[in-house]
Amino acid sequence: MQADCASDRMGKKLFTPGPLSCSTQVKAAMMHDLGSRDQEFIDCVREVRASLLDIAKVSEDEYTAVPLQGSGTYCVEAVLQTTSPRDNARVLVLTNGAYGERMVKACQYAGIEVRGEDYIESLPIPVPEIQRLLEGEGAWTTVAMVHCETSSGVINPVEEVGRLVRRYAPGAAFVVDAMSSFGAVPLDLEAAGVDYLVSSANKCLEGVPGFSYAICRLQHLLSCRGQCRVLSLDLVAQHLALHHNGQFRFTPPTHALLAFRAALRQHREEGGVQGRAARYLKNQRVLVEGMEGLGYRRLLHPRHASYIITAFLYPQHPNFDFTTFYTKLADRGQVIYPGKVTRAPCFRVGTIGHLFPEDVRDLLTSVQAVMRDMGLPAPLT
Repeated sequence: MQADCASDRMGKKLFTPGPLSCSTQVKAAMMHDLGSRDQEFIDCVREVRASLLDIAKVSEDEYTAVPLQGSGTYCVEAVLQTTSPRDNARVLVLTNGAYGERMVKACQYAGIEVRGEDYIESLPIPVPEIQRLLEGEGAWTTVAMVHCETSSGVINPVEEVGRLVRRYAPGAAFVVDAMSSFGAVPLDLEAAGVDYLVSSANKCLEGVPGFSYAICRLQHLLSCRGQCRVLSLDLVAQHLALHHNGQFRFTPPTHALLAFRAALRQHREEGGVQGRAARYLKNQRVLVEGMEGLGYRRLLHPRHASYIITAFLYPQHPNFDFTTFYTKLADRGQVIYPGKVTRAPCFRVGTIGHLFPEDVRDLLTSVQAVMRDMGLPAPLT
């Protein structure tokens, strides 16, 4: 893979959890018009779906990859709607951040009975408490959780929870939001008993926004026929259309899929999940070393943190103002993210996308310059 740095490309560097920086080759793939019924496009969709199963290390006899127009939240809603019977559905969502809470809200909007179990934002979901919860009450139709909770960067123990779901709630669909982890954080779907994994094109696989996808256990998916309450979110119908004629039911994001095919090929060239993880980990190490050298403190203990996104606490200095800090960095072509946890004021810096350690060093140089402009000591005291 061409290891250019973002400074060699036009536009701002996106240190965010998505949308994120894409390679020149991925963007160039969109400079090609195809009809949605063209055989060339149908072949593109087929390659994309097969590649997703390869990355997940699952068999097409047991799983199917179902792309769906829209952001990752669209596909999360599609899974929750599709897997919830119209009568007597009971969904359990394990939450320790904003994206788990969003799944609860999606069920509430759809009129699906849901229970959100909230845990501390800065810690992984506690496995012993989940065991006690499921031992006491296992009659759920769906159990859902987030793999990498992007609001803080914490990694949750999906495989351990999945084994508990299989033991104590064997009739439940186990749904995992792997939006910010799939493609760069290893996860054994079979060992975890994952029935539905949801992610998006514009995250660790480094495509562009426009669609998301669910990797679904085929037998369970087909058992959900007729359950979805929304025509456009019906994953069973979407799968059947793709299976029968290779086509989306409704207008597909053709250019985004062409870009994603190029991104998947680059992912394979980089060494798959392990290769992508190695680069992101290097990025994060450079970031943390540099930011801590400037006096910033992390929200999470290192053993709970991912290499996807890192939350830093606001400095306790009267001259620090996040809006000013953010704007001055953006003026220098560096885009970070505001915080999304409730218990502590913080901001977030992503280390995914088509970024390299040199890009992170450029960001650190800009942070130091902005601190001077704001009258902040470096390092902070």
